[in-house]
Amino acid sequence: MKTYDTMNLRNICLVGHGGAGKTSLAEACLFNSGAITRMGKVSEGNTMSDSLPEEIKHKVSISTSLIPVEWQGYKINILDTPGYSDFFGEVKSALRVAESGVAVLCGVSGLEVQAELILDLMEEQKLPRVIFINKLERENANFEKVLSQLIETFPNMRFAPLTLPIGHEDQFQGVVDIIERKAYIYENNASGKYTVKDIPSDLLADVEHYREILAEAVAEADDDILTKYLDGETLSDDDLRQALKSALEQDLTVPVLAGSAFKNVGIGNLLDFFVQYAPVPQVKEEKSALIFKTLADPYVGKMSFIRVYGGKLQGDSMVYNAQKEKEEKISTPFILRGKNQDPVQIVPAGDIAVVAKLQEAATGDTLCSKDNSVHLEGIDLPVPRLPVAIAPKSKGDEDKLGSALARLVEEDPTMRVEKNVETKELILYGMGEMHVEILMEKLQRKFGVGVEMKIPRVPYRETIKKPVKVEGKHKKQSGGHGQYGHVWISMEPLMDGEFEFAEEVFGGAVPRQYFPAVEKGIREAMVEGVLAGYPVTGFKVTLTDGSYHSVDSSEMAFKLASIIAFRKGAEMAKPTLLEPISEVEIRVPEAYMGDVIGDINGKRGRVLGMEADGKFQVIKAHVPQSEMMRYAIDLKSMTQGRGSFDIRFLKYDEVPTKISEGIISELKAAQGN
Repeated sequence: MKTYDTMNLRNICLVGHGGAGKTSLAEACLFNSGAITRMGKVSEGNTMSDSLPEEIKHKVSISTSLIPVEWQGYKINILDTPGYSDFFGEVKSALRVAESGVAVLCGVSGLEVQAELILDLMEEQKLPRVIFINKLERENANFEKVLSQLIETFPNMRFAPLTLPIGHEDQFQGVVDIIERKAYIYENNASGKYTVKDIPSDLLADVEHYREILAEAVAEADDDILTKYLDGETLSDDDLRQALKSALEQDLTVPVLAGSAFKNVGIGNLLDFFVQYAPVPQVKEEKSALIFKTLADPYVGKMSFIRVYGGKLQGDSMVYNAQKEKEEKISTPFILRGKNQDPVQIVPAGDIAVVAKLQEAATGDTLCSKDNSVHLEGIDLPVPRLPVAIAPKSKGDEDKLGSALARLVEEDPTMRVEKNVETKELILYGMGEMHVEILMEKLQRKFGVGVEMKIPRVPYRETIKKPVKVEGKHKKQSGGHGQYGHVWISMEPLMDGEFEFAEEVFGGAVPRQYFPAVEKGIREAMVEGVLAGYPVTGFKVTLTDGSYHSVDSSEMAFKLASIIAFRKGAEMAKPTLLEPISEVEIRVPEAYMGDVIGDINGKRGRVLGMEADGKFQVIKAHVPQSEMMRYAIDLKSMTQGRGSFDIRFLKYDEVPTKISEGIISELKAAQGN
């Protein structure tokens, strides 16, 4: 592929709900440009975008694909993103490096959840956006209905149709270009070939109506054209073209186009739109590039997807990683299209390419020159909220699992792995059930590591509720020196703090040299409580008395005596179970407030309050951690994917007696007691 000047580059991100036809649209763009001779189908697993084995198996996009298309002397870098919320990190990464986003909507299903959320995000970022209403060949497809949905849902966005469908459902055969006032009638064989004709008479009124809407939407982007419009003059085709380009860049209007990726109708018009109106890539003076995606390929190694912002990226040259503060040599960059690699020597400012085997680089890092270090804005990735405990199916895989997970985290920064030191479990956090399932499949396919999953154990604690005084004696005689340690301790609840040790020994009943051994014994014993074996917290121990033997006493003997005393005291001091309580902030549309609050109450949670945040309500609550393990799934179900939440550890609280009894009996049954 030849090198293109920045002015002849376009970076477009396809976004939308799963099943809206983004991958099919990318495939049709490739076909129309001559890059492929036959359009693949998602259902057949042979599209250029969905080339990963997991994508072919599940018939959904799980990773952003780079699809470069050459059209009329321009190179259009199409970033085809997943449509399922579990892979929202891929969408955010792609939007970070694109100058415009195309929200692909199904002409039947209309505006679905994921498209709505991403349109909100693009509005927040003031990213120029376009709507492509797809699948208009299907039964019950309705362009006008979807347009009305958009206008109703986003009253602050100014939607302006640029093309209108000719024919409905299976009679859909072409589009009318509102600016050009021409009809494009496509051949009924998915060839993408069309004939330009006059506008059908039944659409003439609609064309004039939407042309007026377009003129009103774009006029204010240009002062001269606005003056013309306000003076009542009719805007020429050139006026509309000029104003539309500026209006898109200034986020004043959202153009809407019609088509069908399946029938290859309207795709040529969309590609023409990208060339004529989509913003030119933003560039910087200093040499800089951003790594926005990483792939761990079992054959090629680590592949870094790079968007160049300033200067140029050249093969066999040195680059400086501003985050890692290290220099490394880059190999020959290549253009990736599905699995196909096309080496290039130079990647100019504004373009996107891939570099293999960068040792230090990670997603979000800036590459620049060492003499002029710069930090580009990184990627605001979503935080994974679904925890699962994982363990290798075979013991021989334990070492492999650690390195395999590290490689996956490199590739997918929306997953997180941590070792819970209390429960001794390895916890993987994913974005949702499908995300976790895909990660497990990747572990098996890429690294040959089979993994078992389960809901993580809750790190309960134990405490005491009543003060007691107990004795502990360790005495052993077995020829020669014996062992003798004898203590009296008092144990009492500690209102503030985890553990405190004190001594009030009079008259040398226990020599001072053994005090540390007594404390050490208590600290060792408190790791495992008497109720269910959880660590004991929130208590104070005071050494009050005891006795010793001038020959047989030792630090070990006093430590063992203290352990005996602790266990006896813990049983007598009304032991109780404590559970971790989470502080939760849940962000949901107002329509779902009742369901969410009812669910929190059902989870033994305590709602503290609510406050408005734009279109959303934020609910603040305290909820037991044990009730929140699957909340990422619960909330998605309750809010149709529109809700999100933040969660952090707050404190430990006493578990209600009935629940405590159930936890203890379950644990003892699991231990075979």
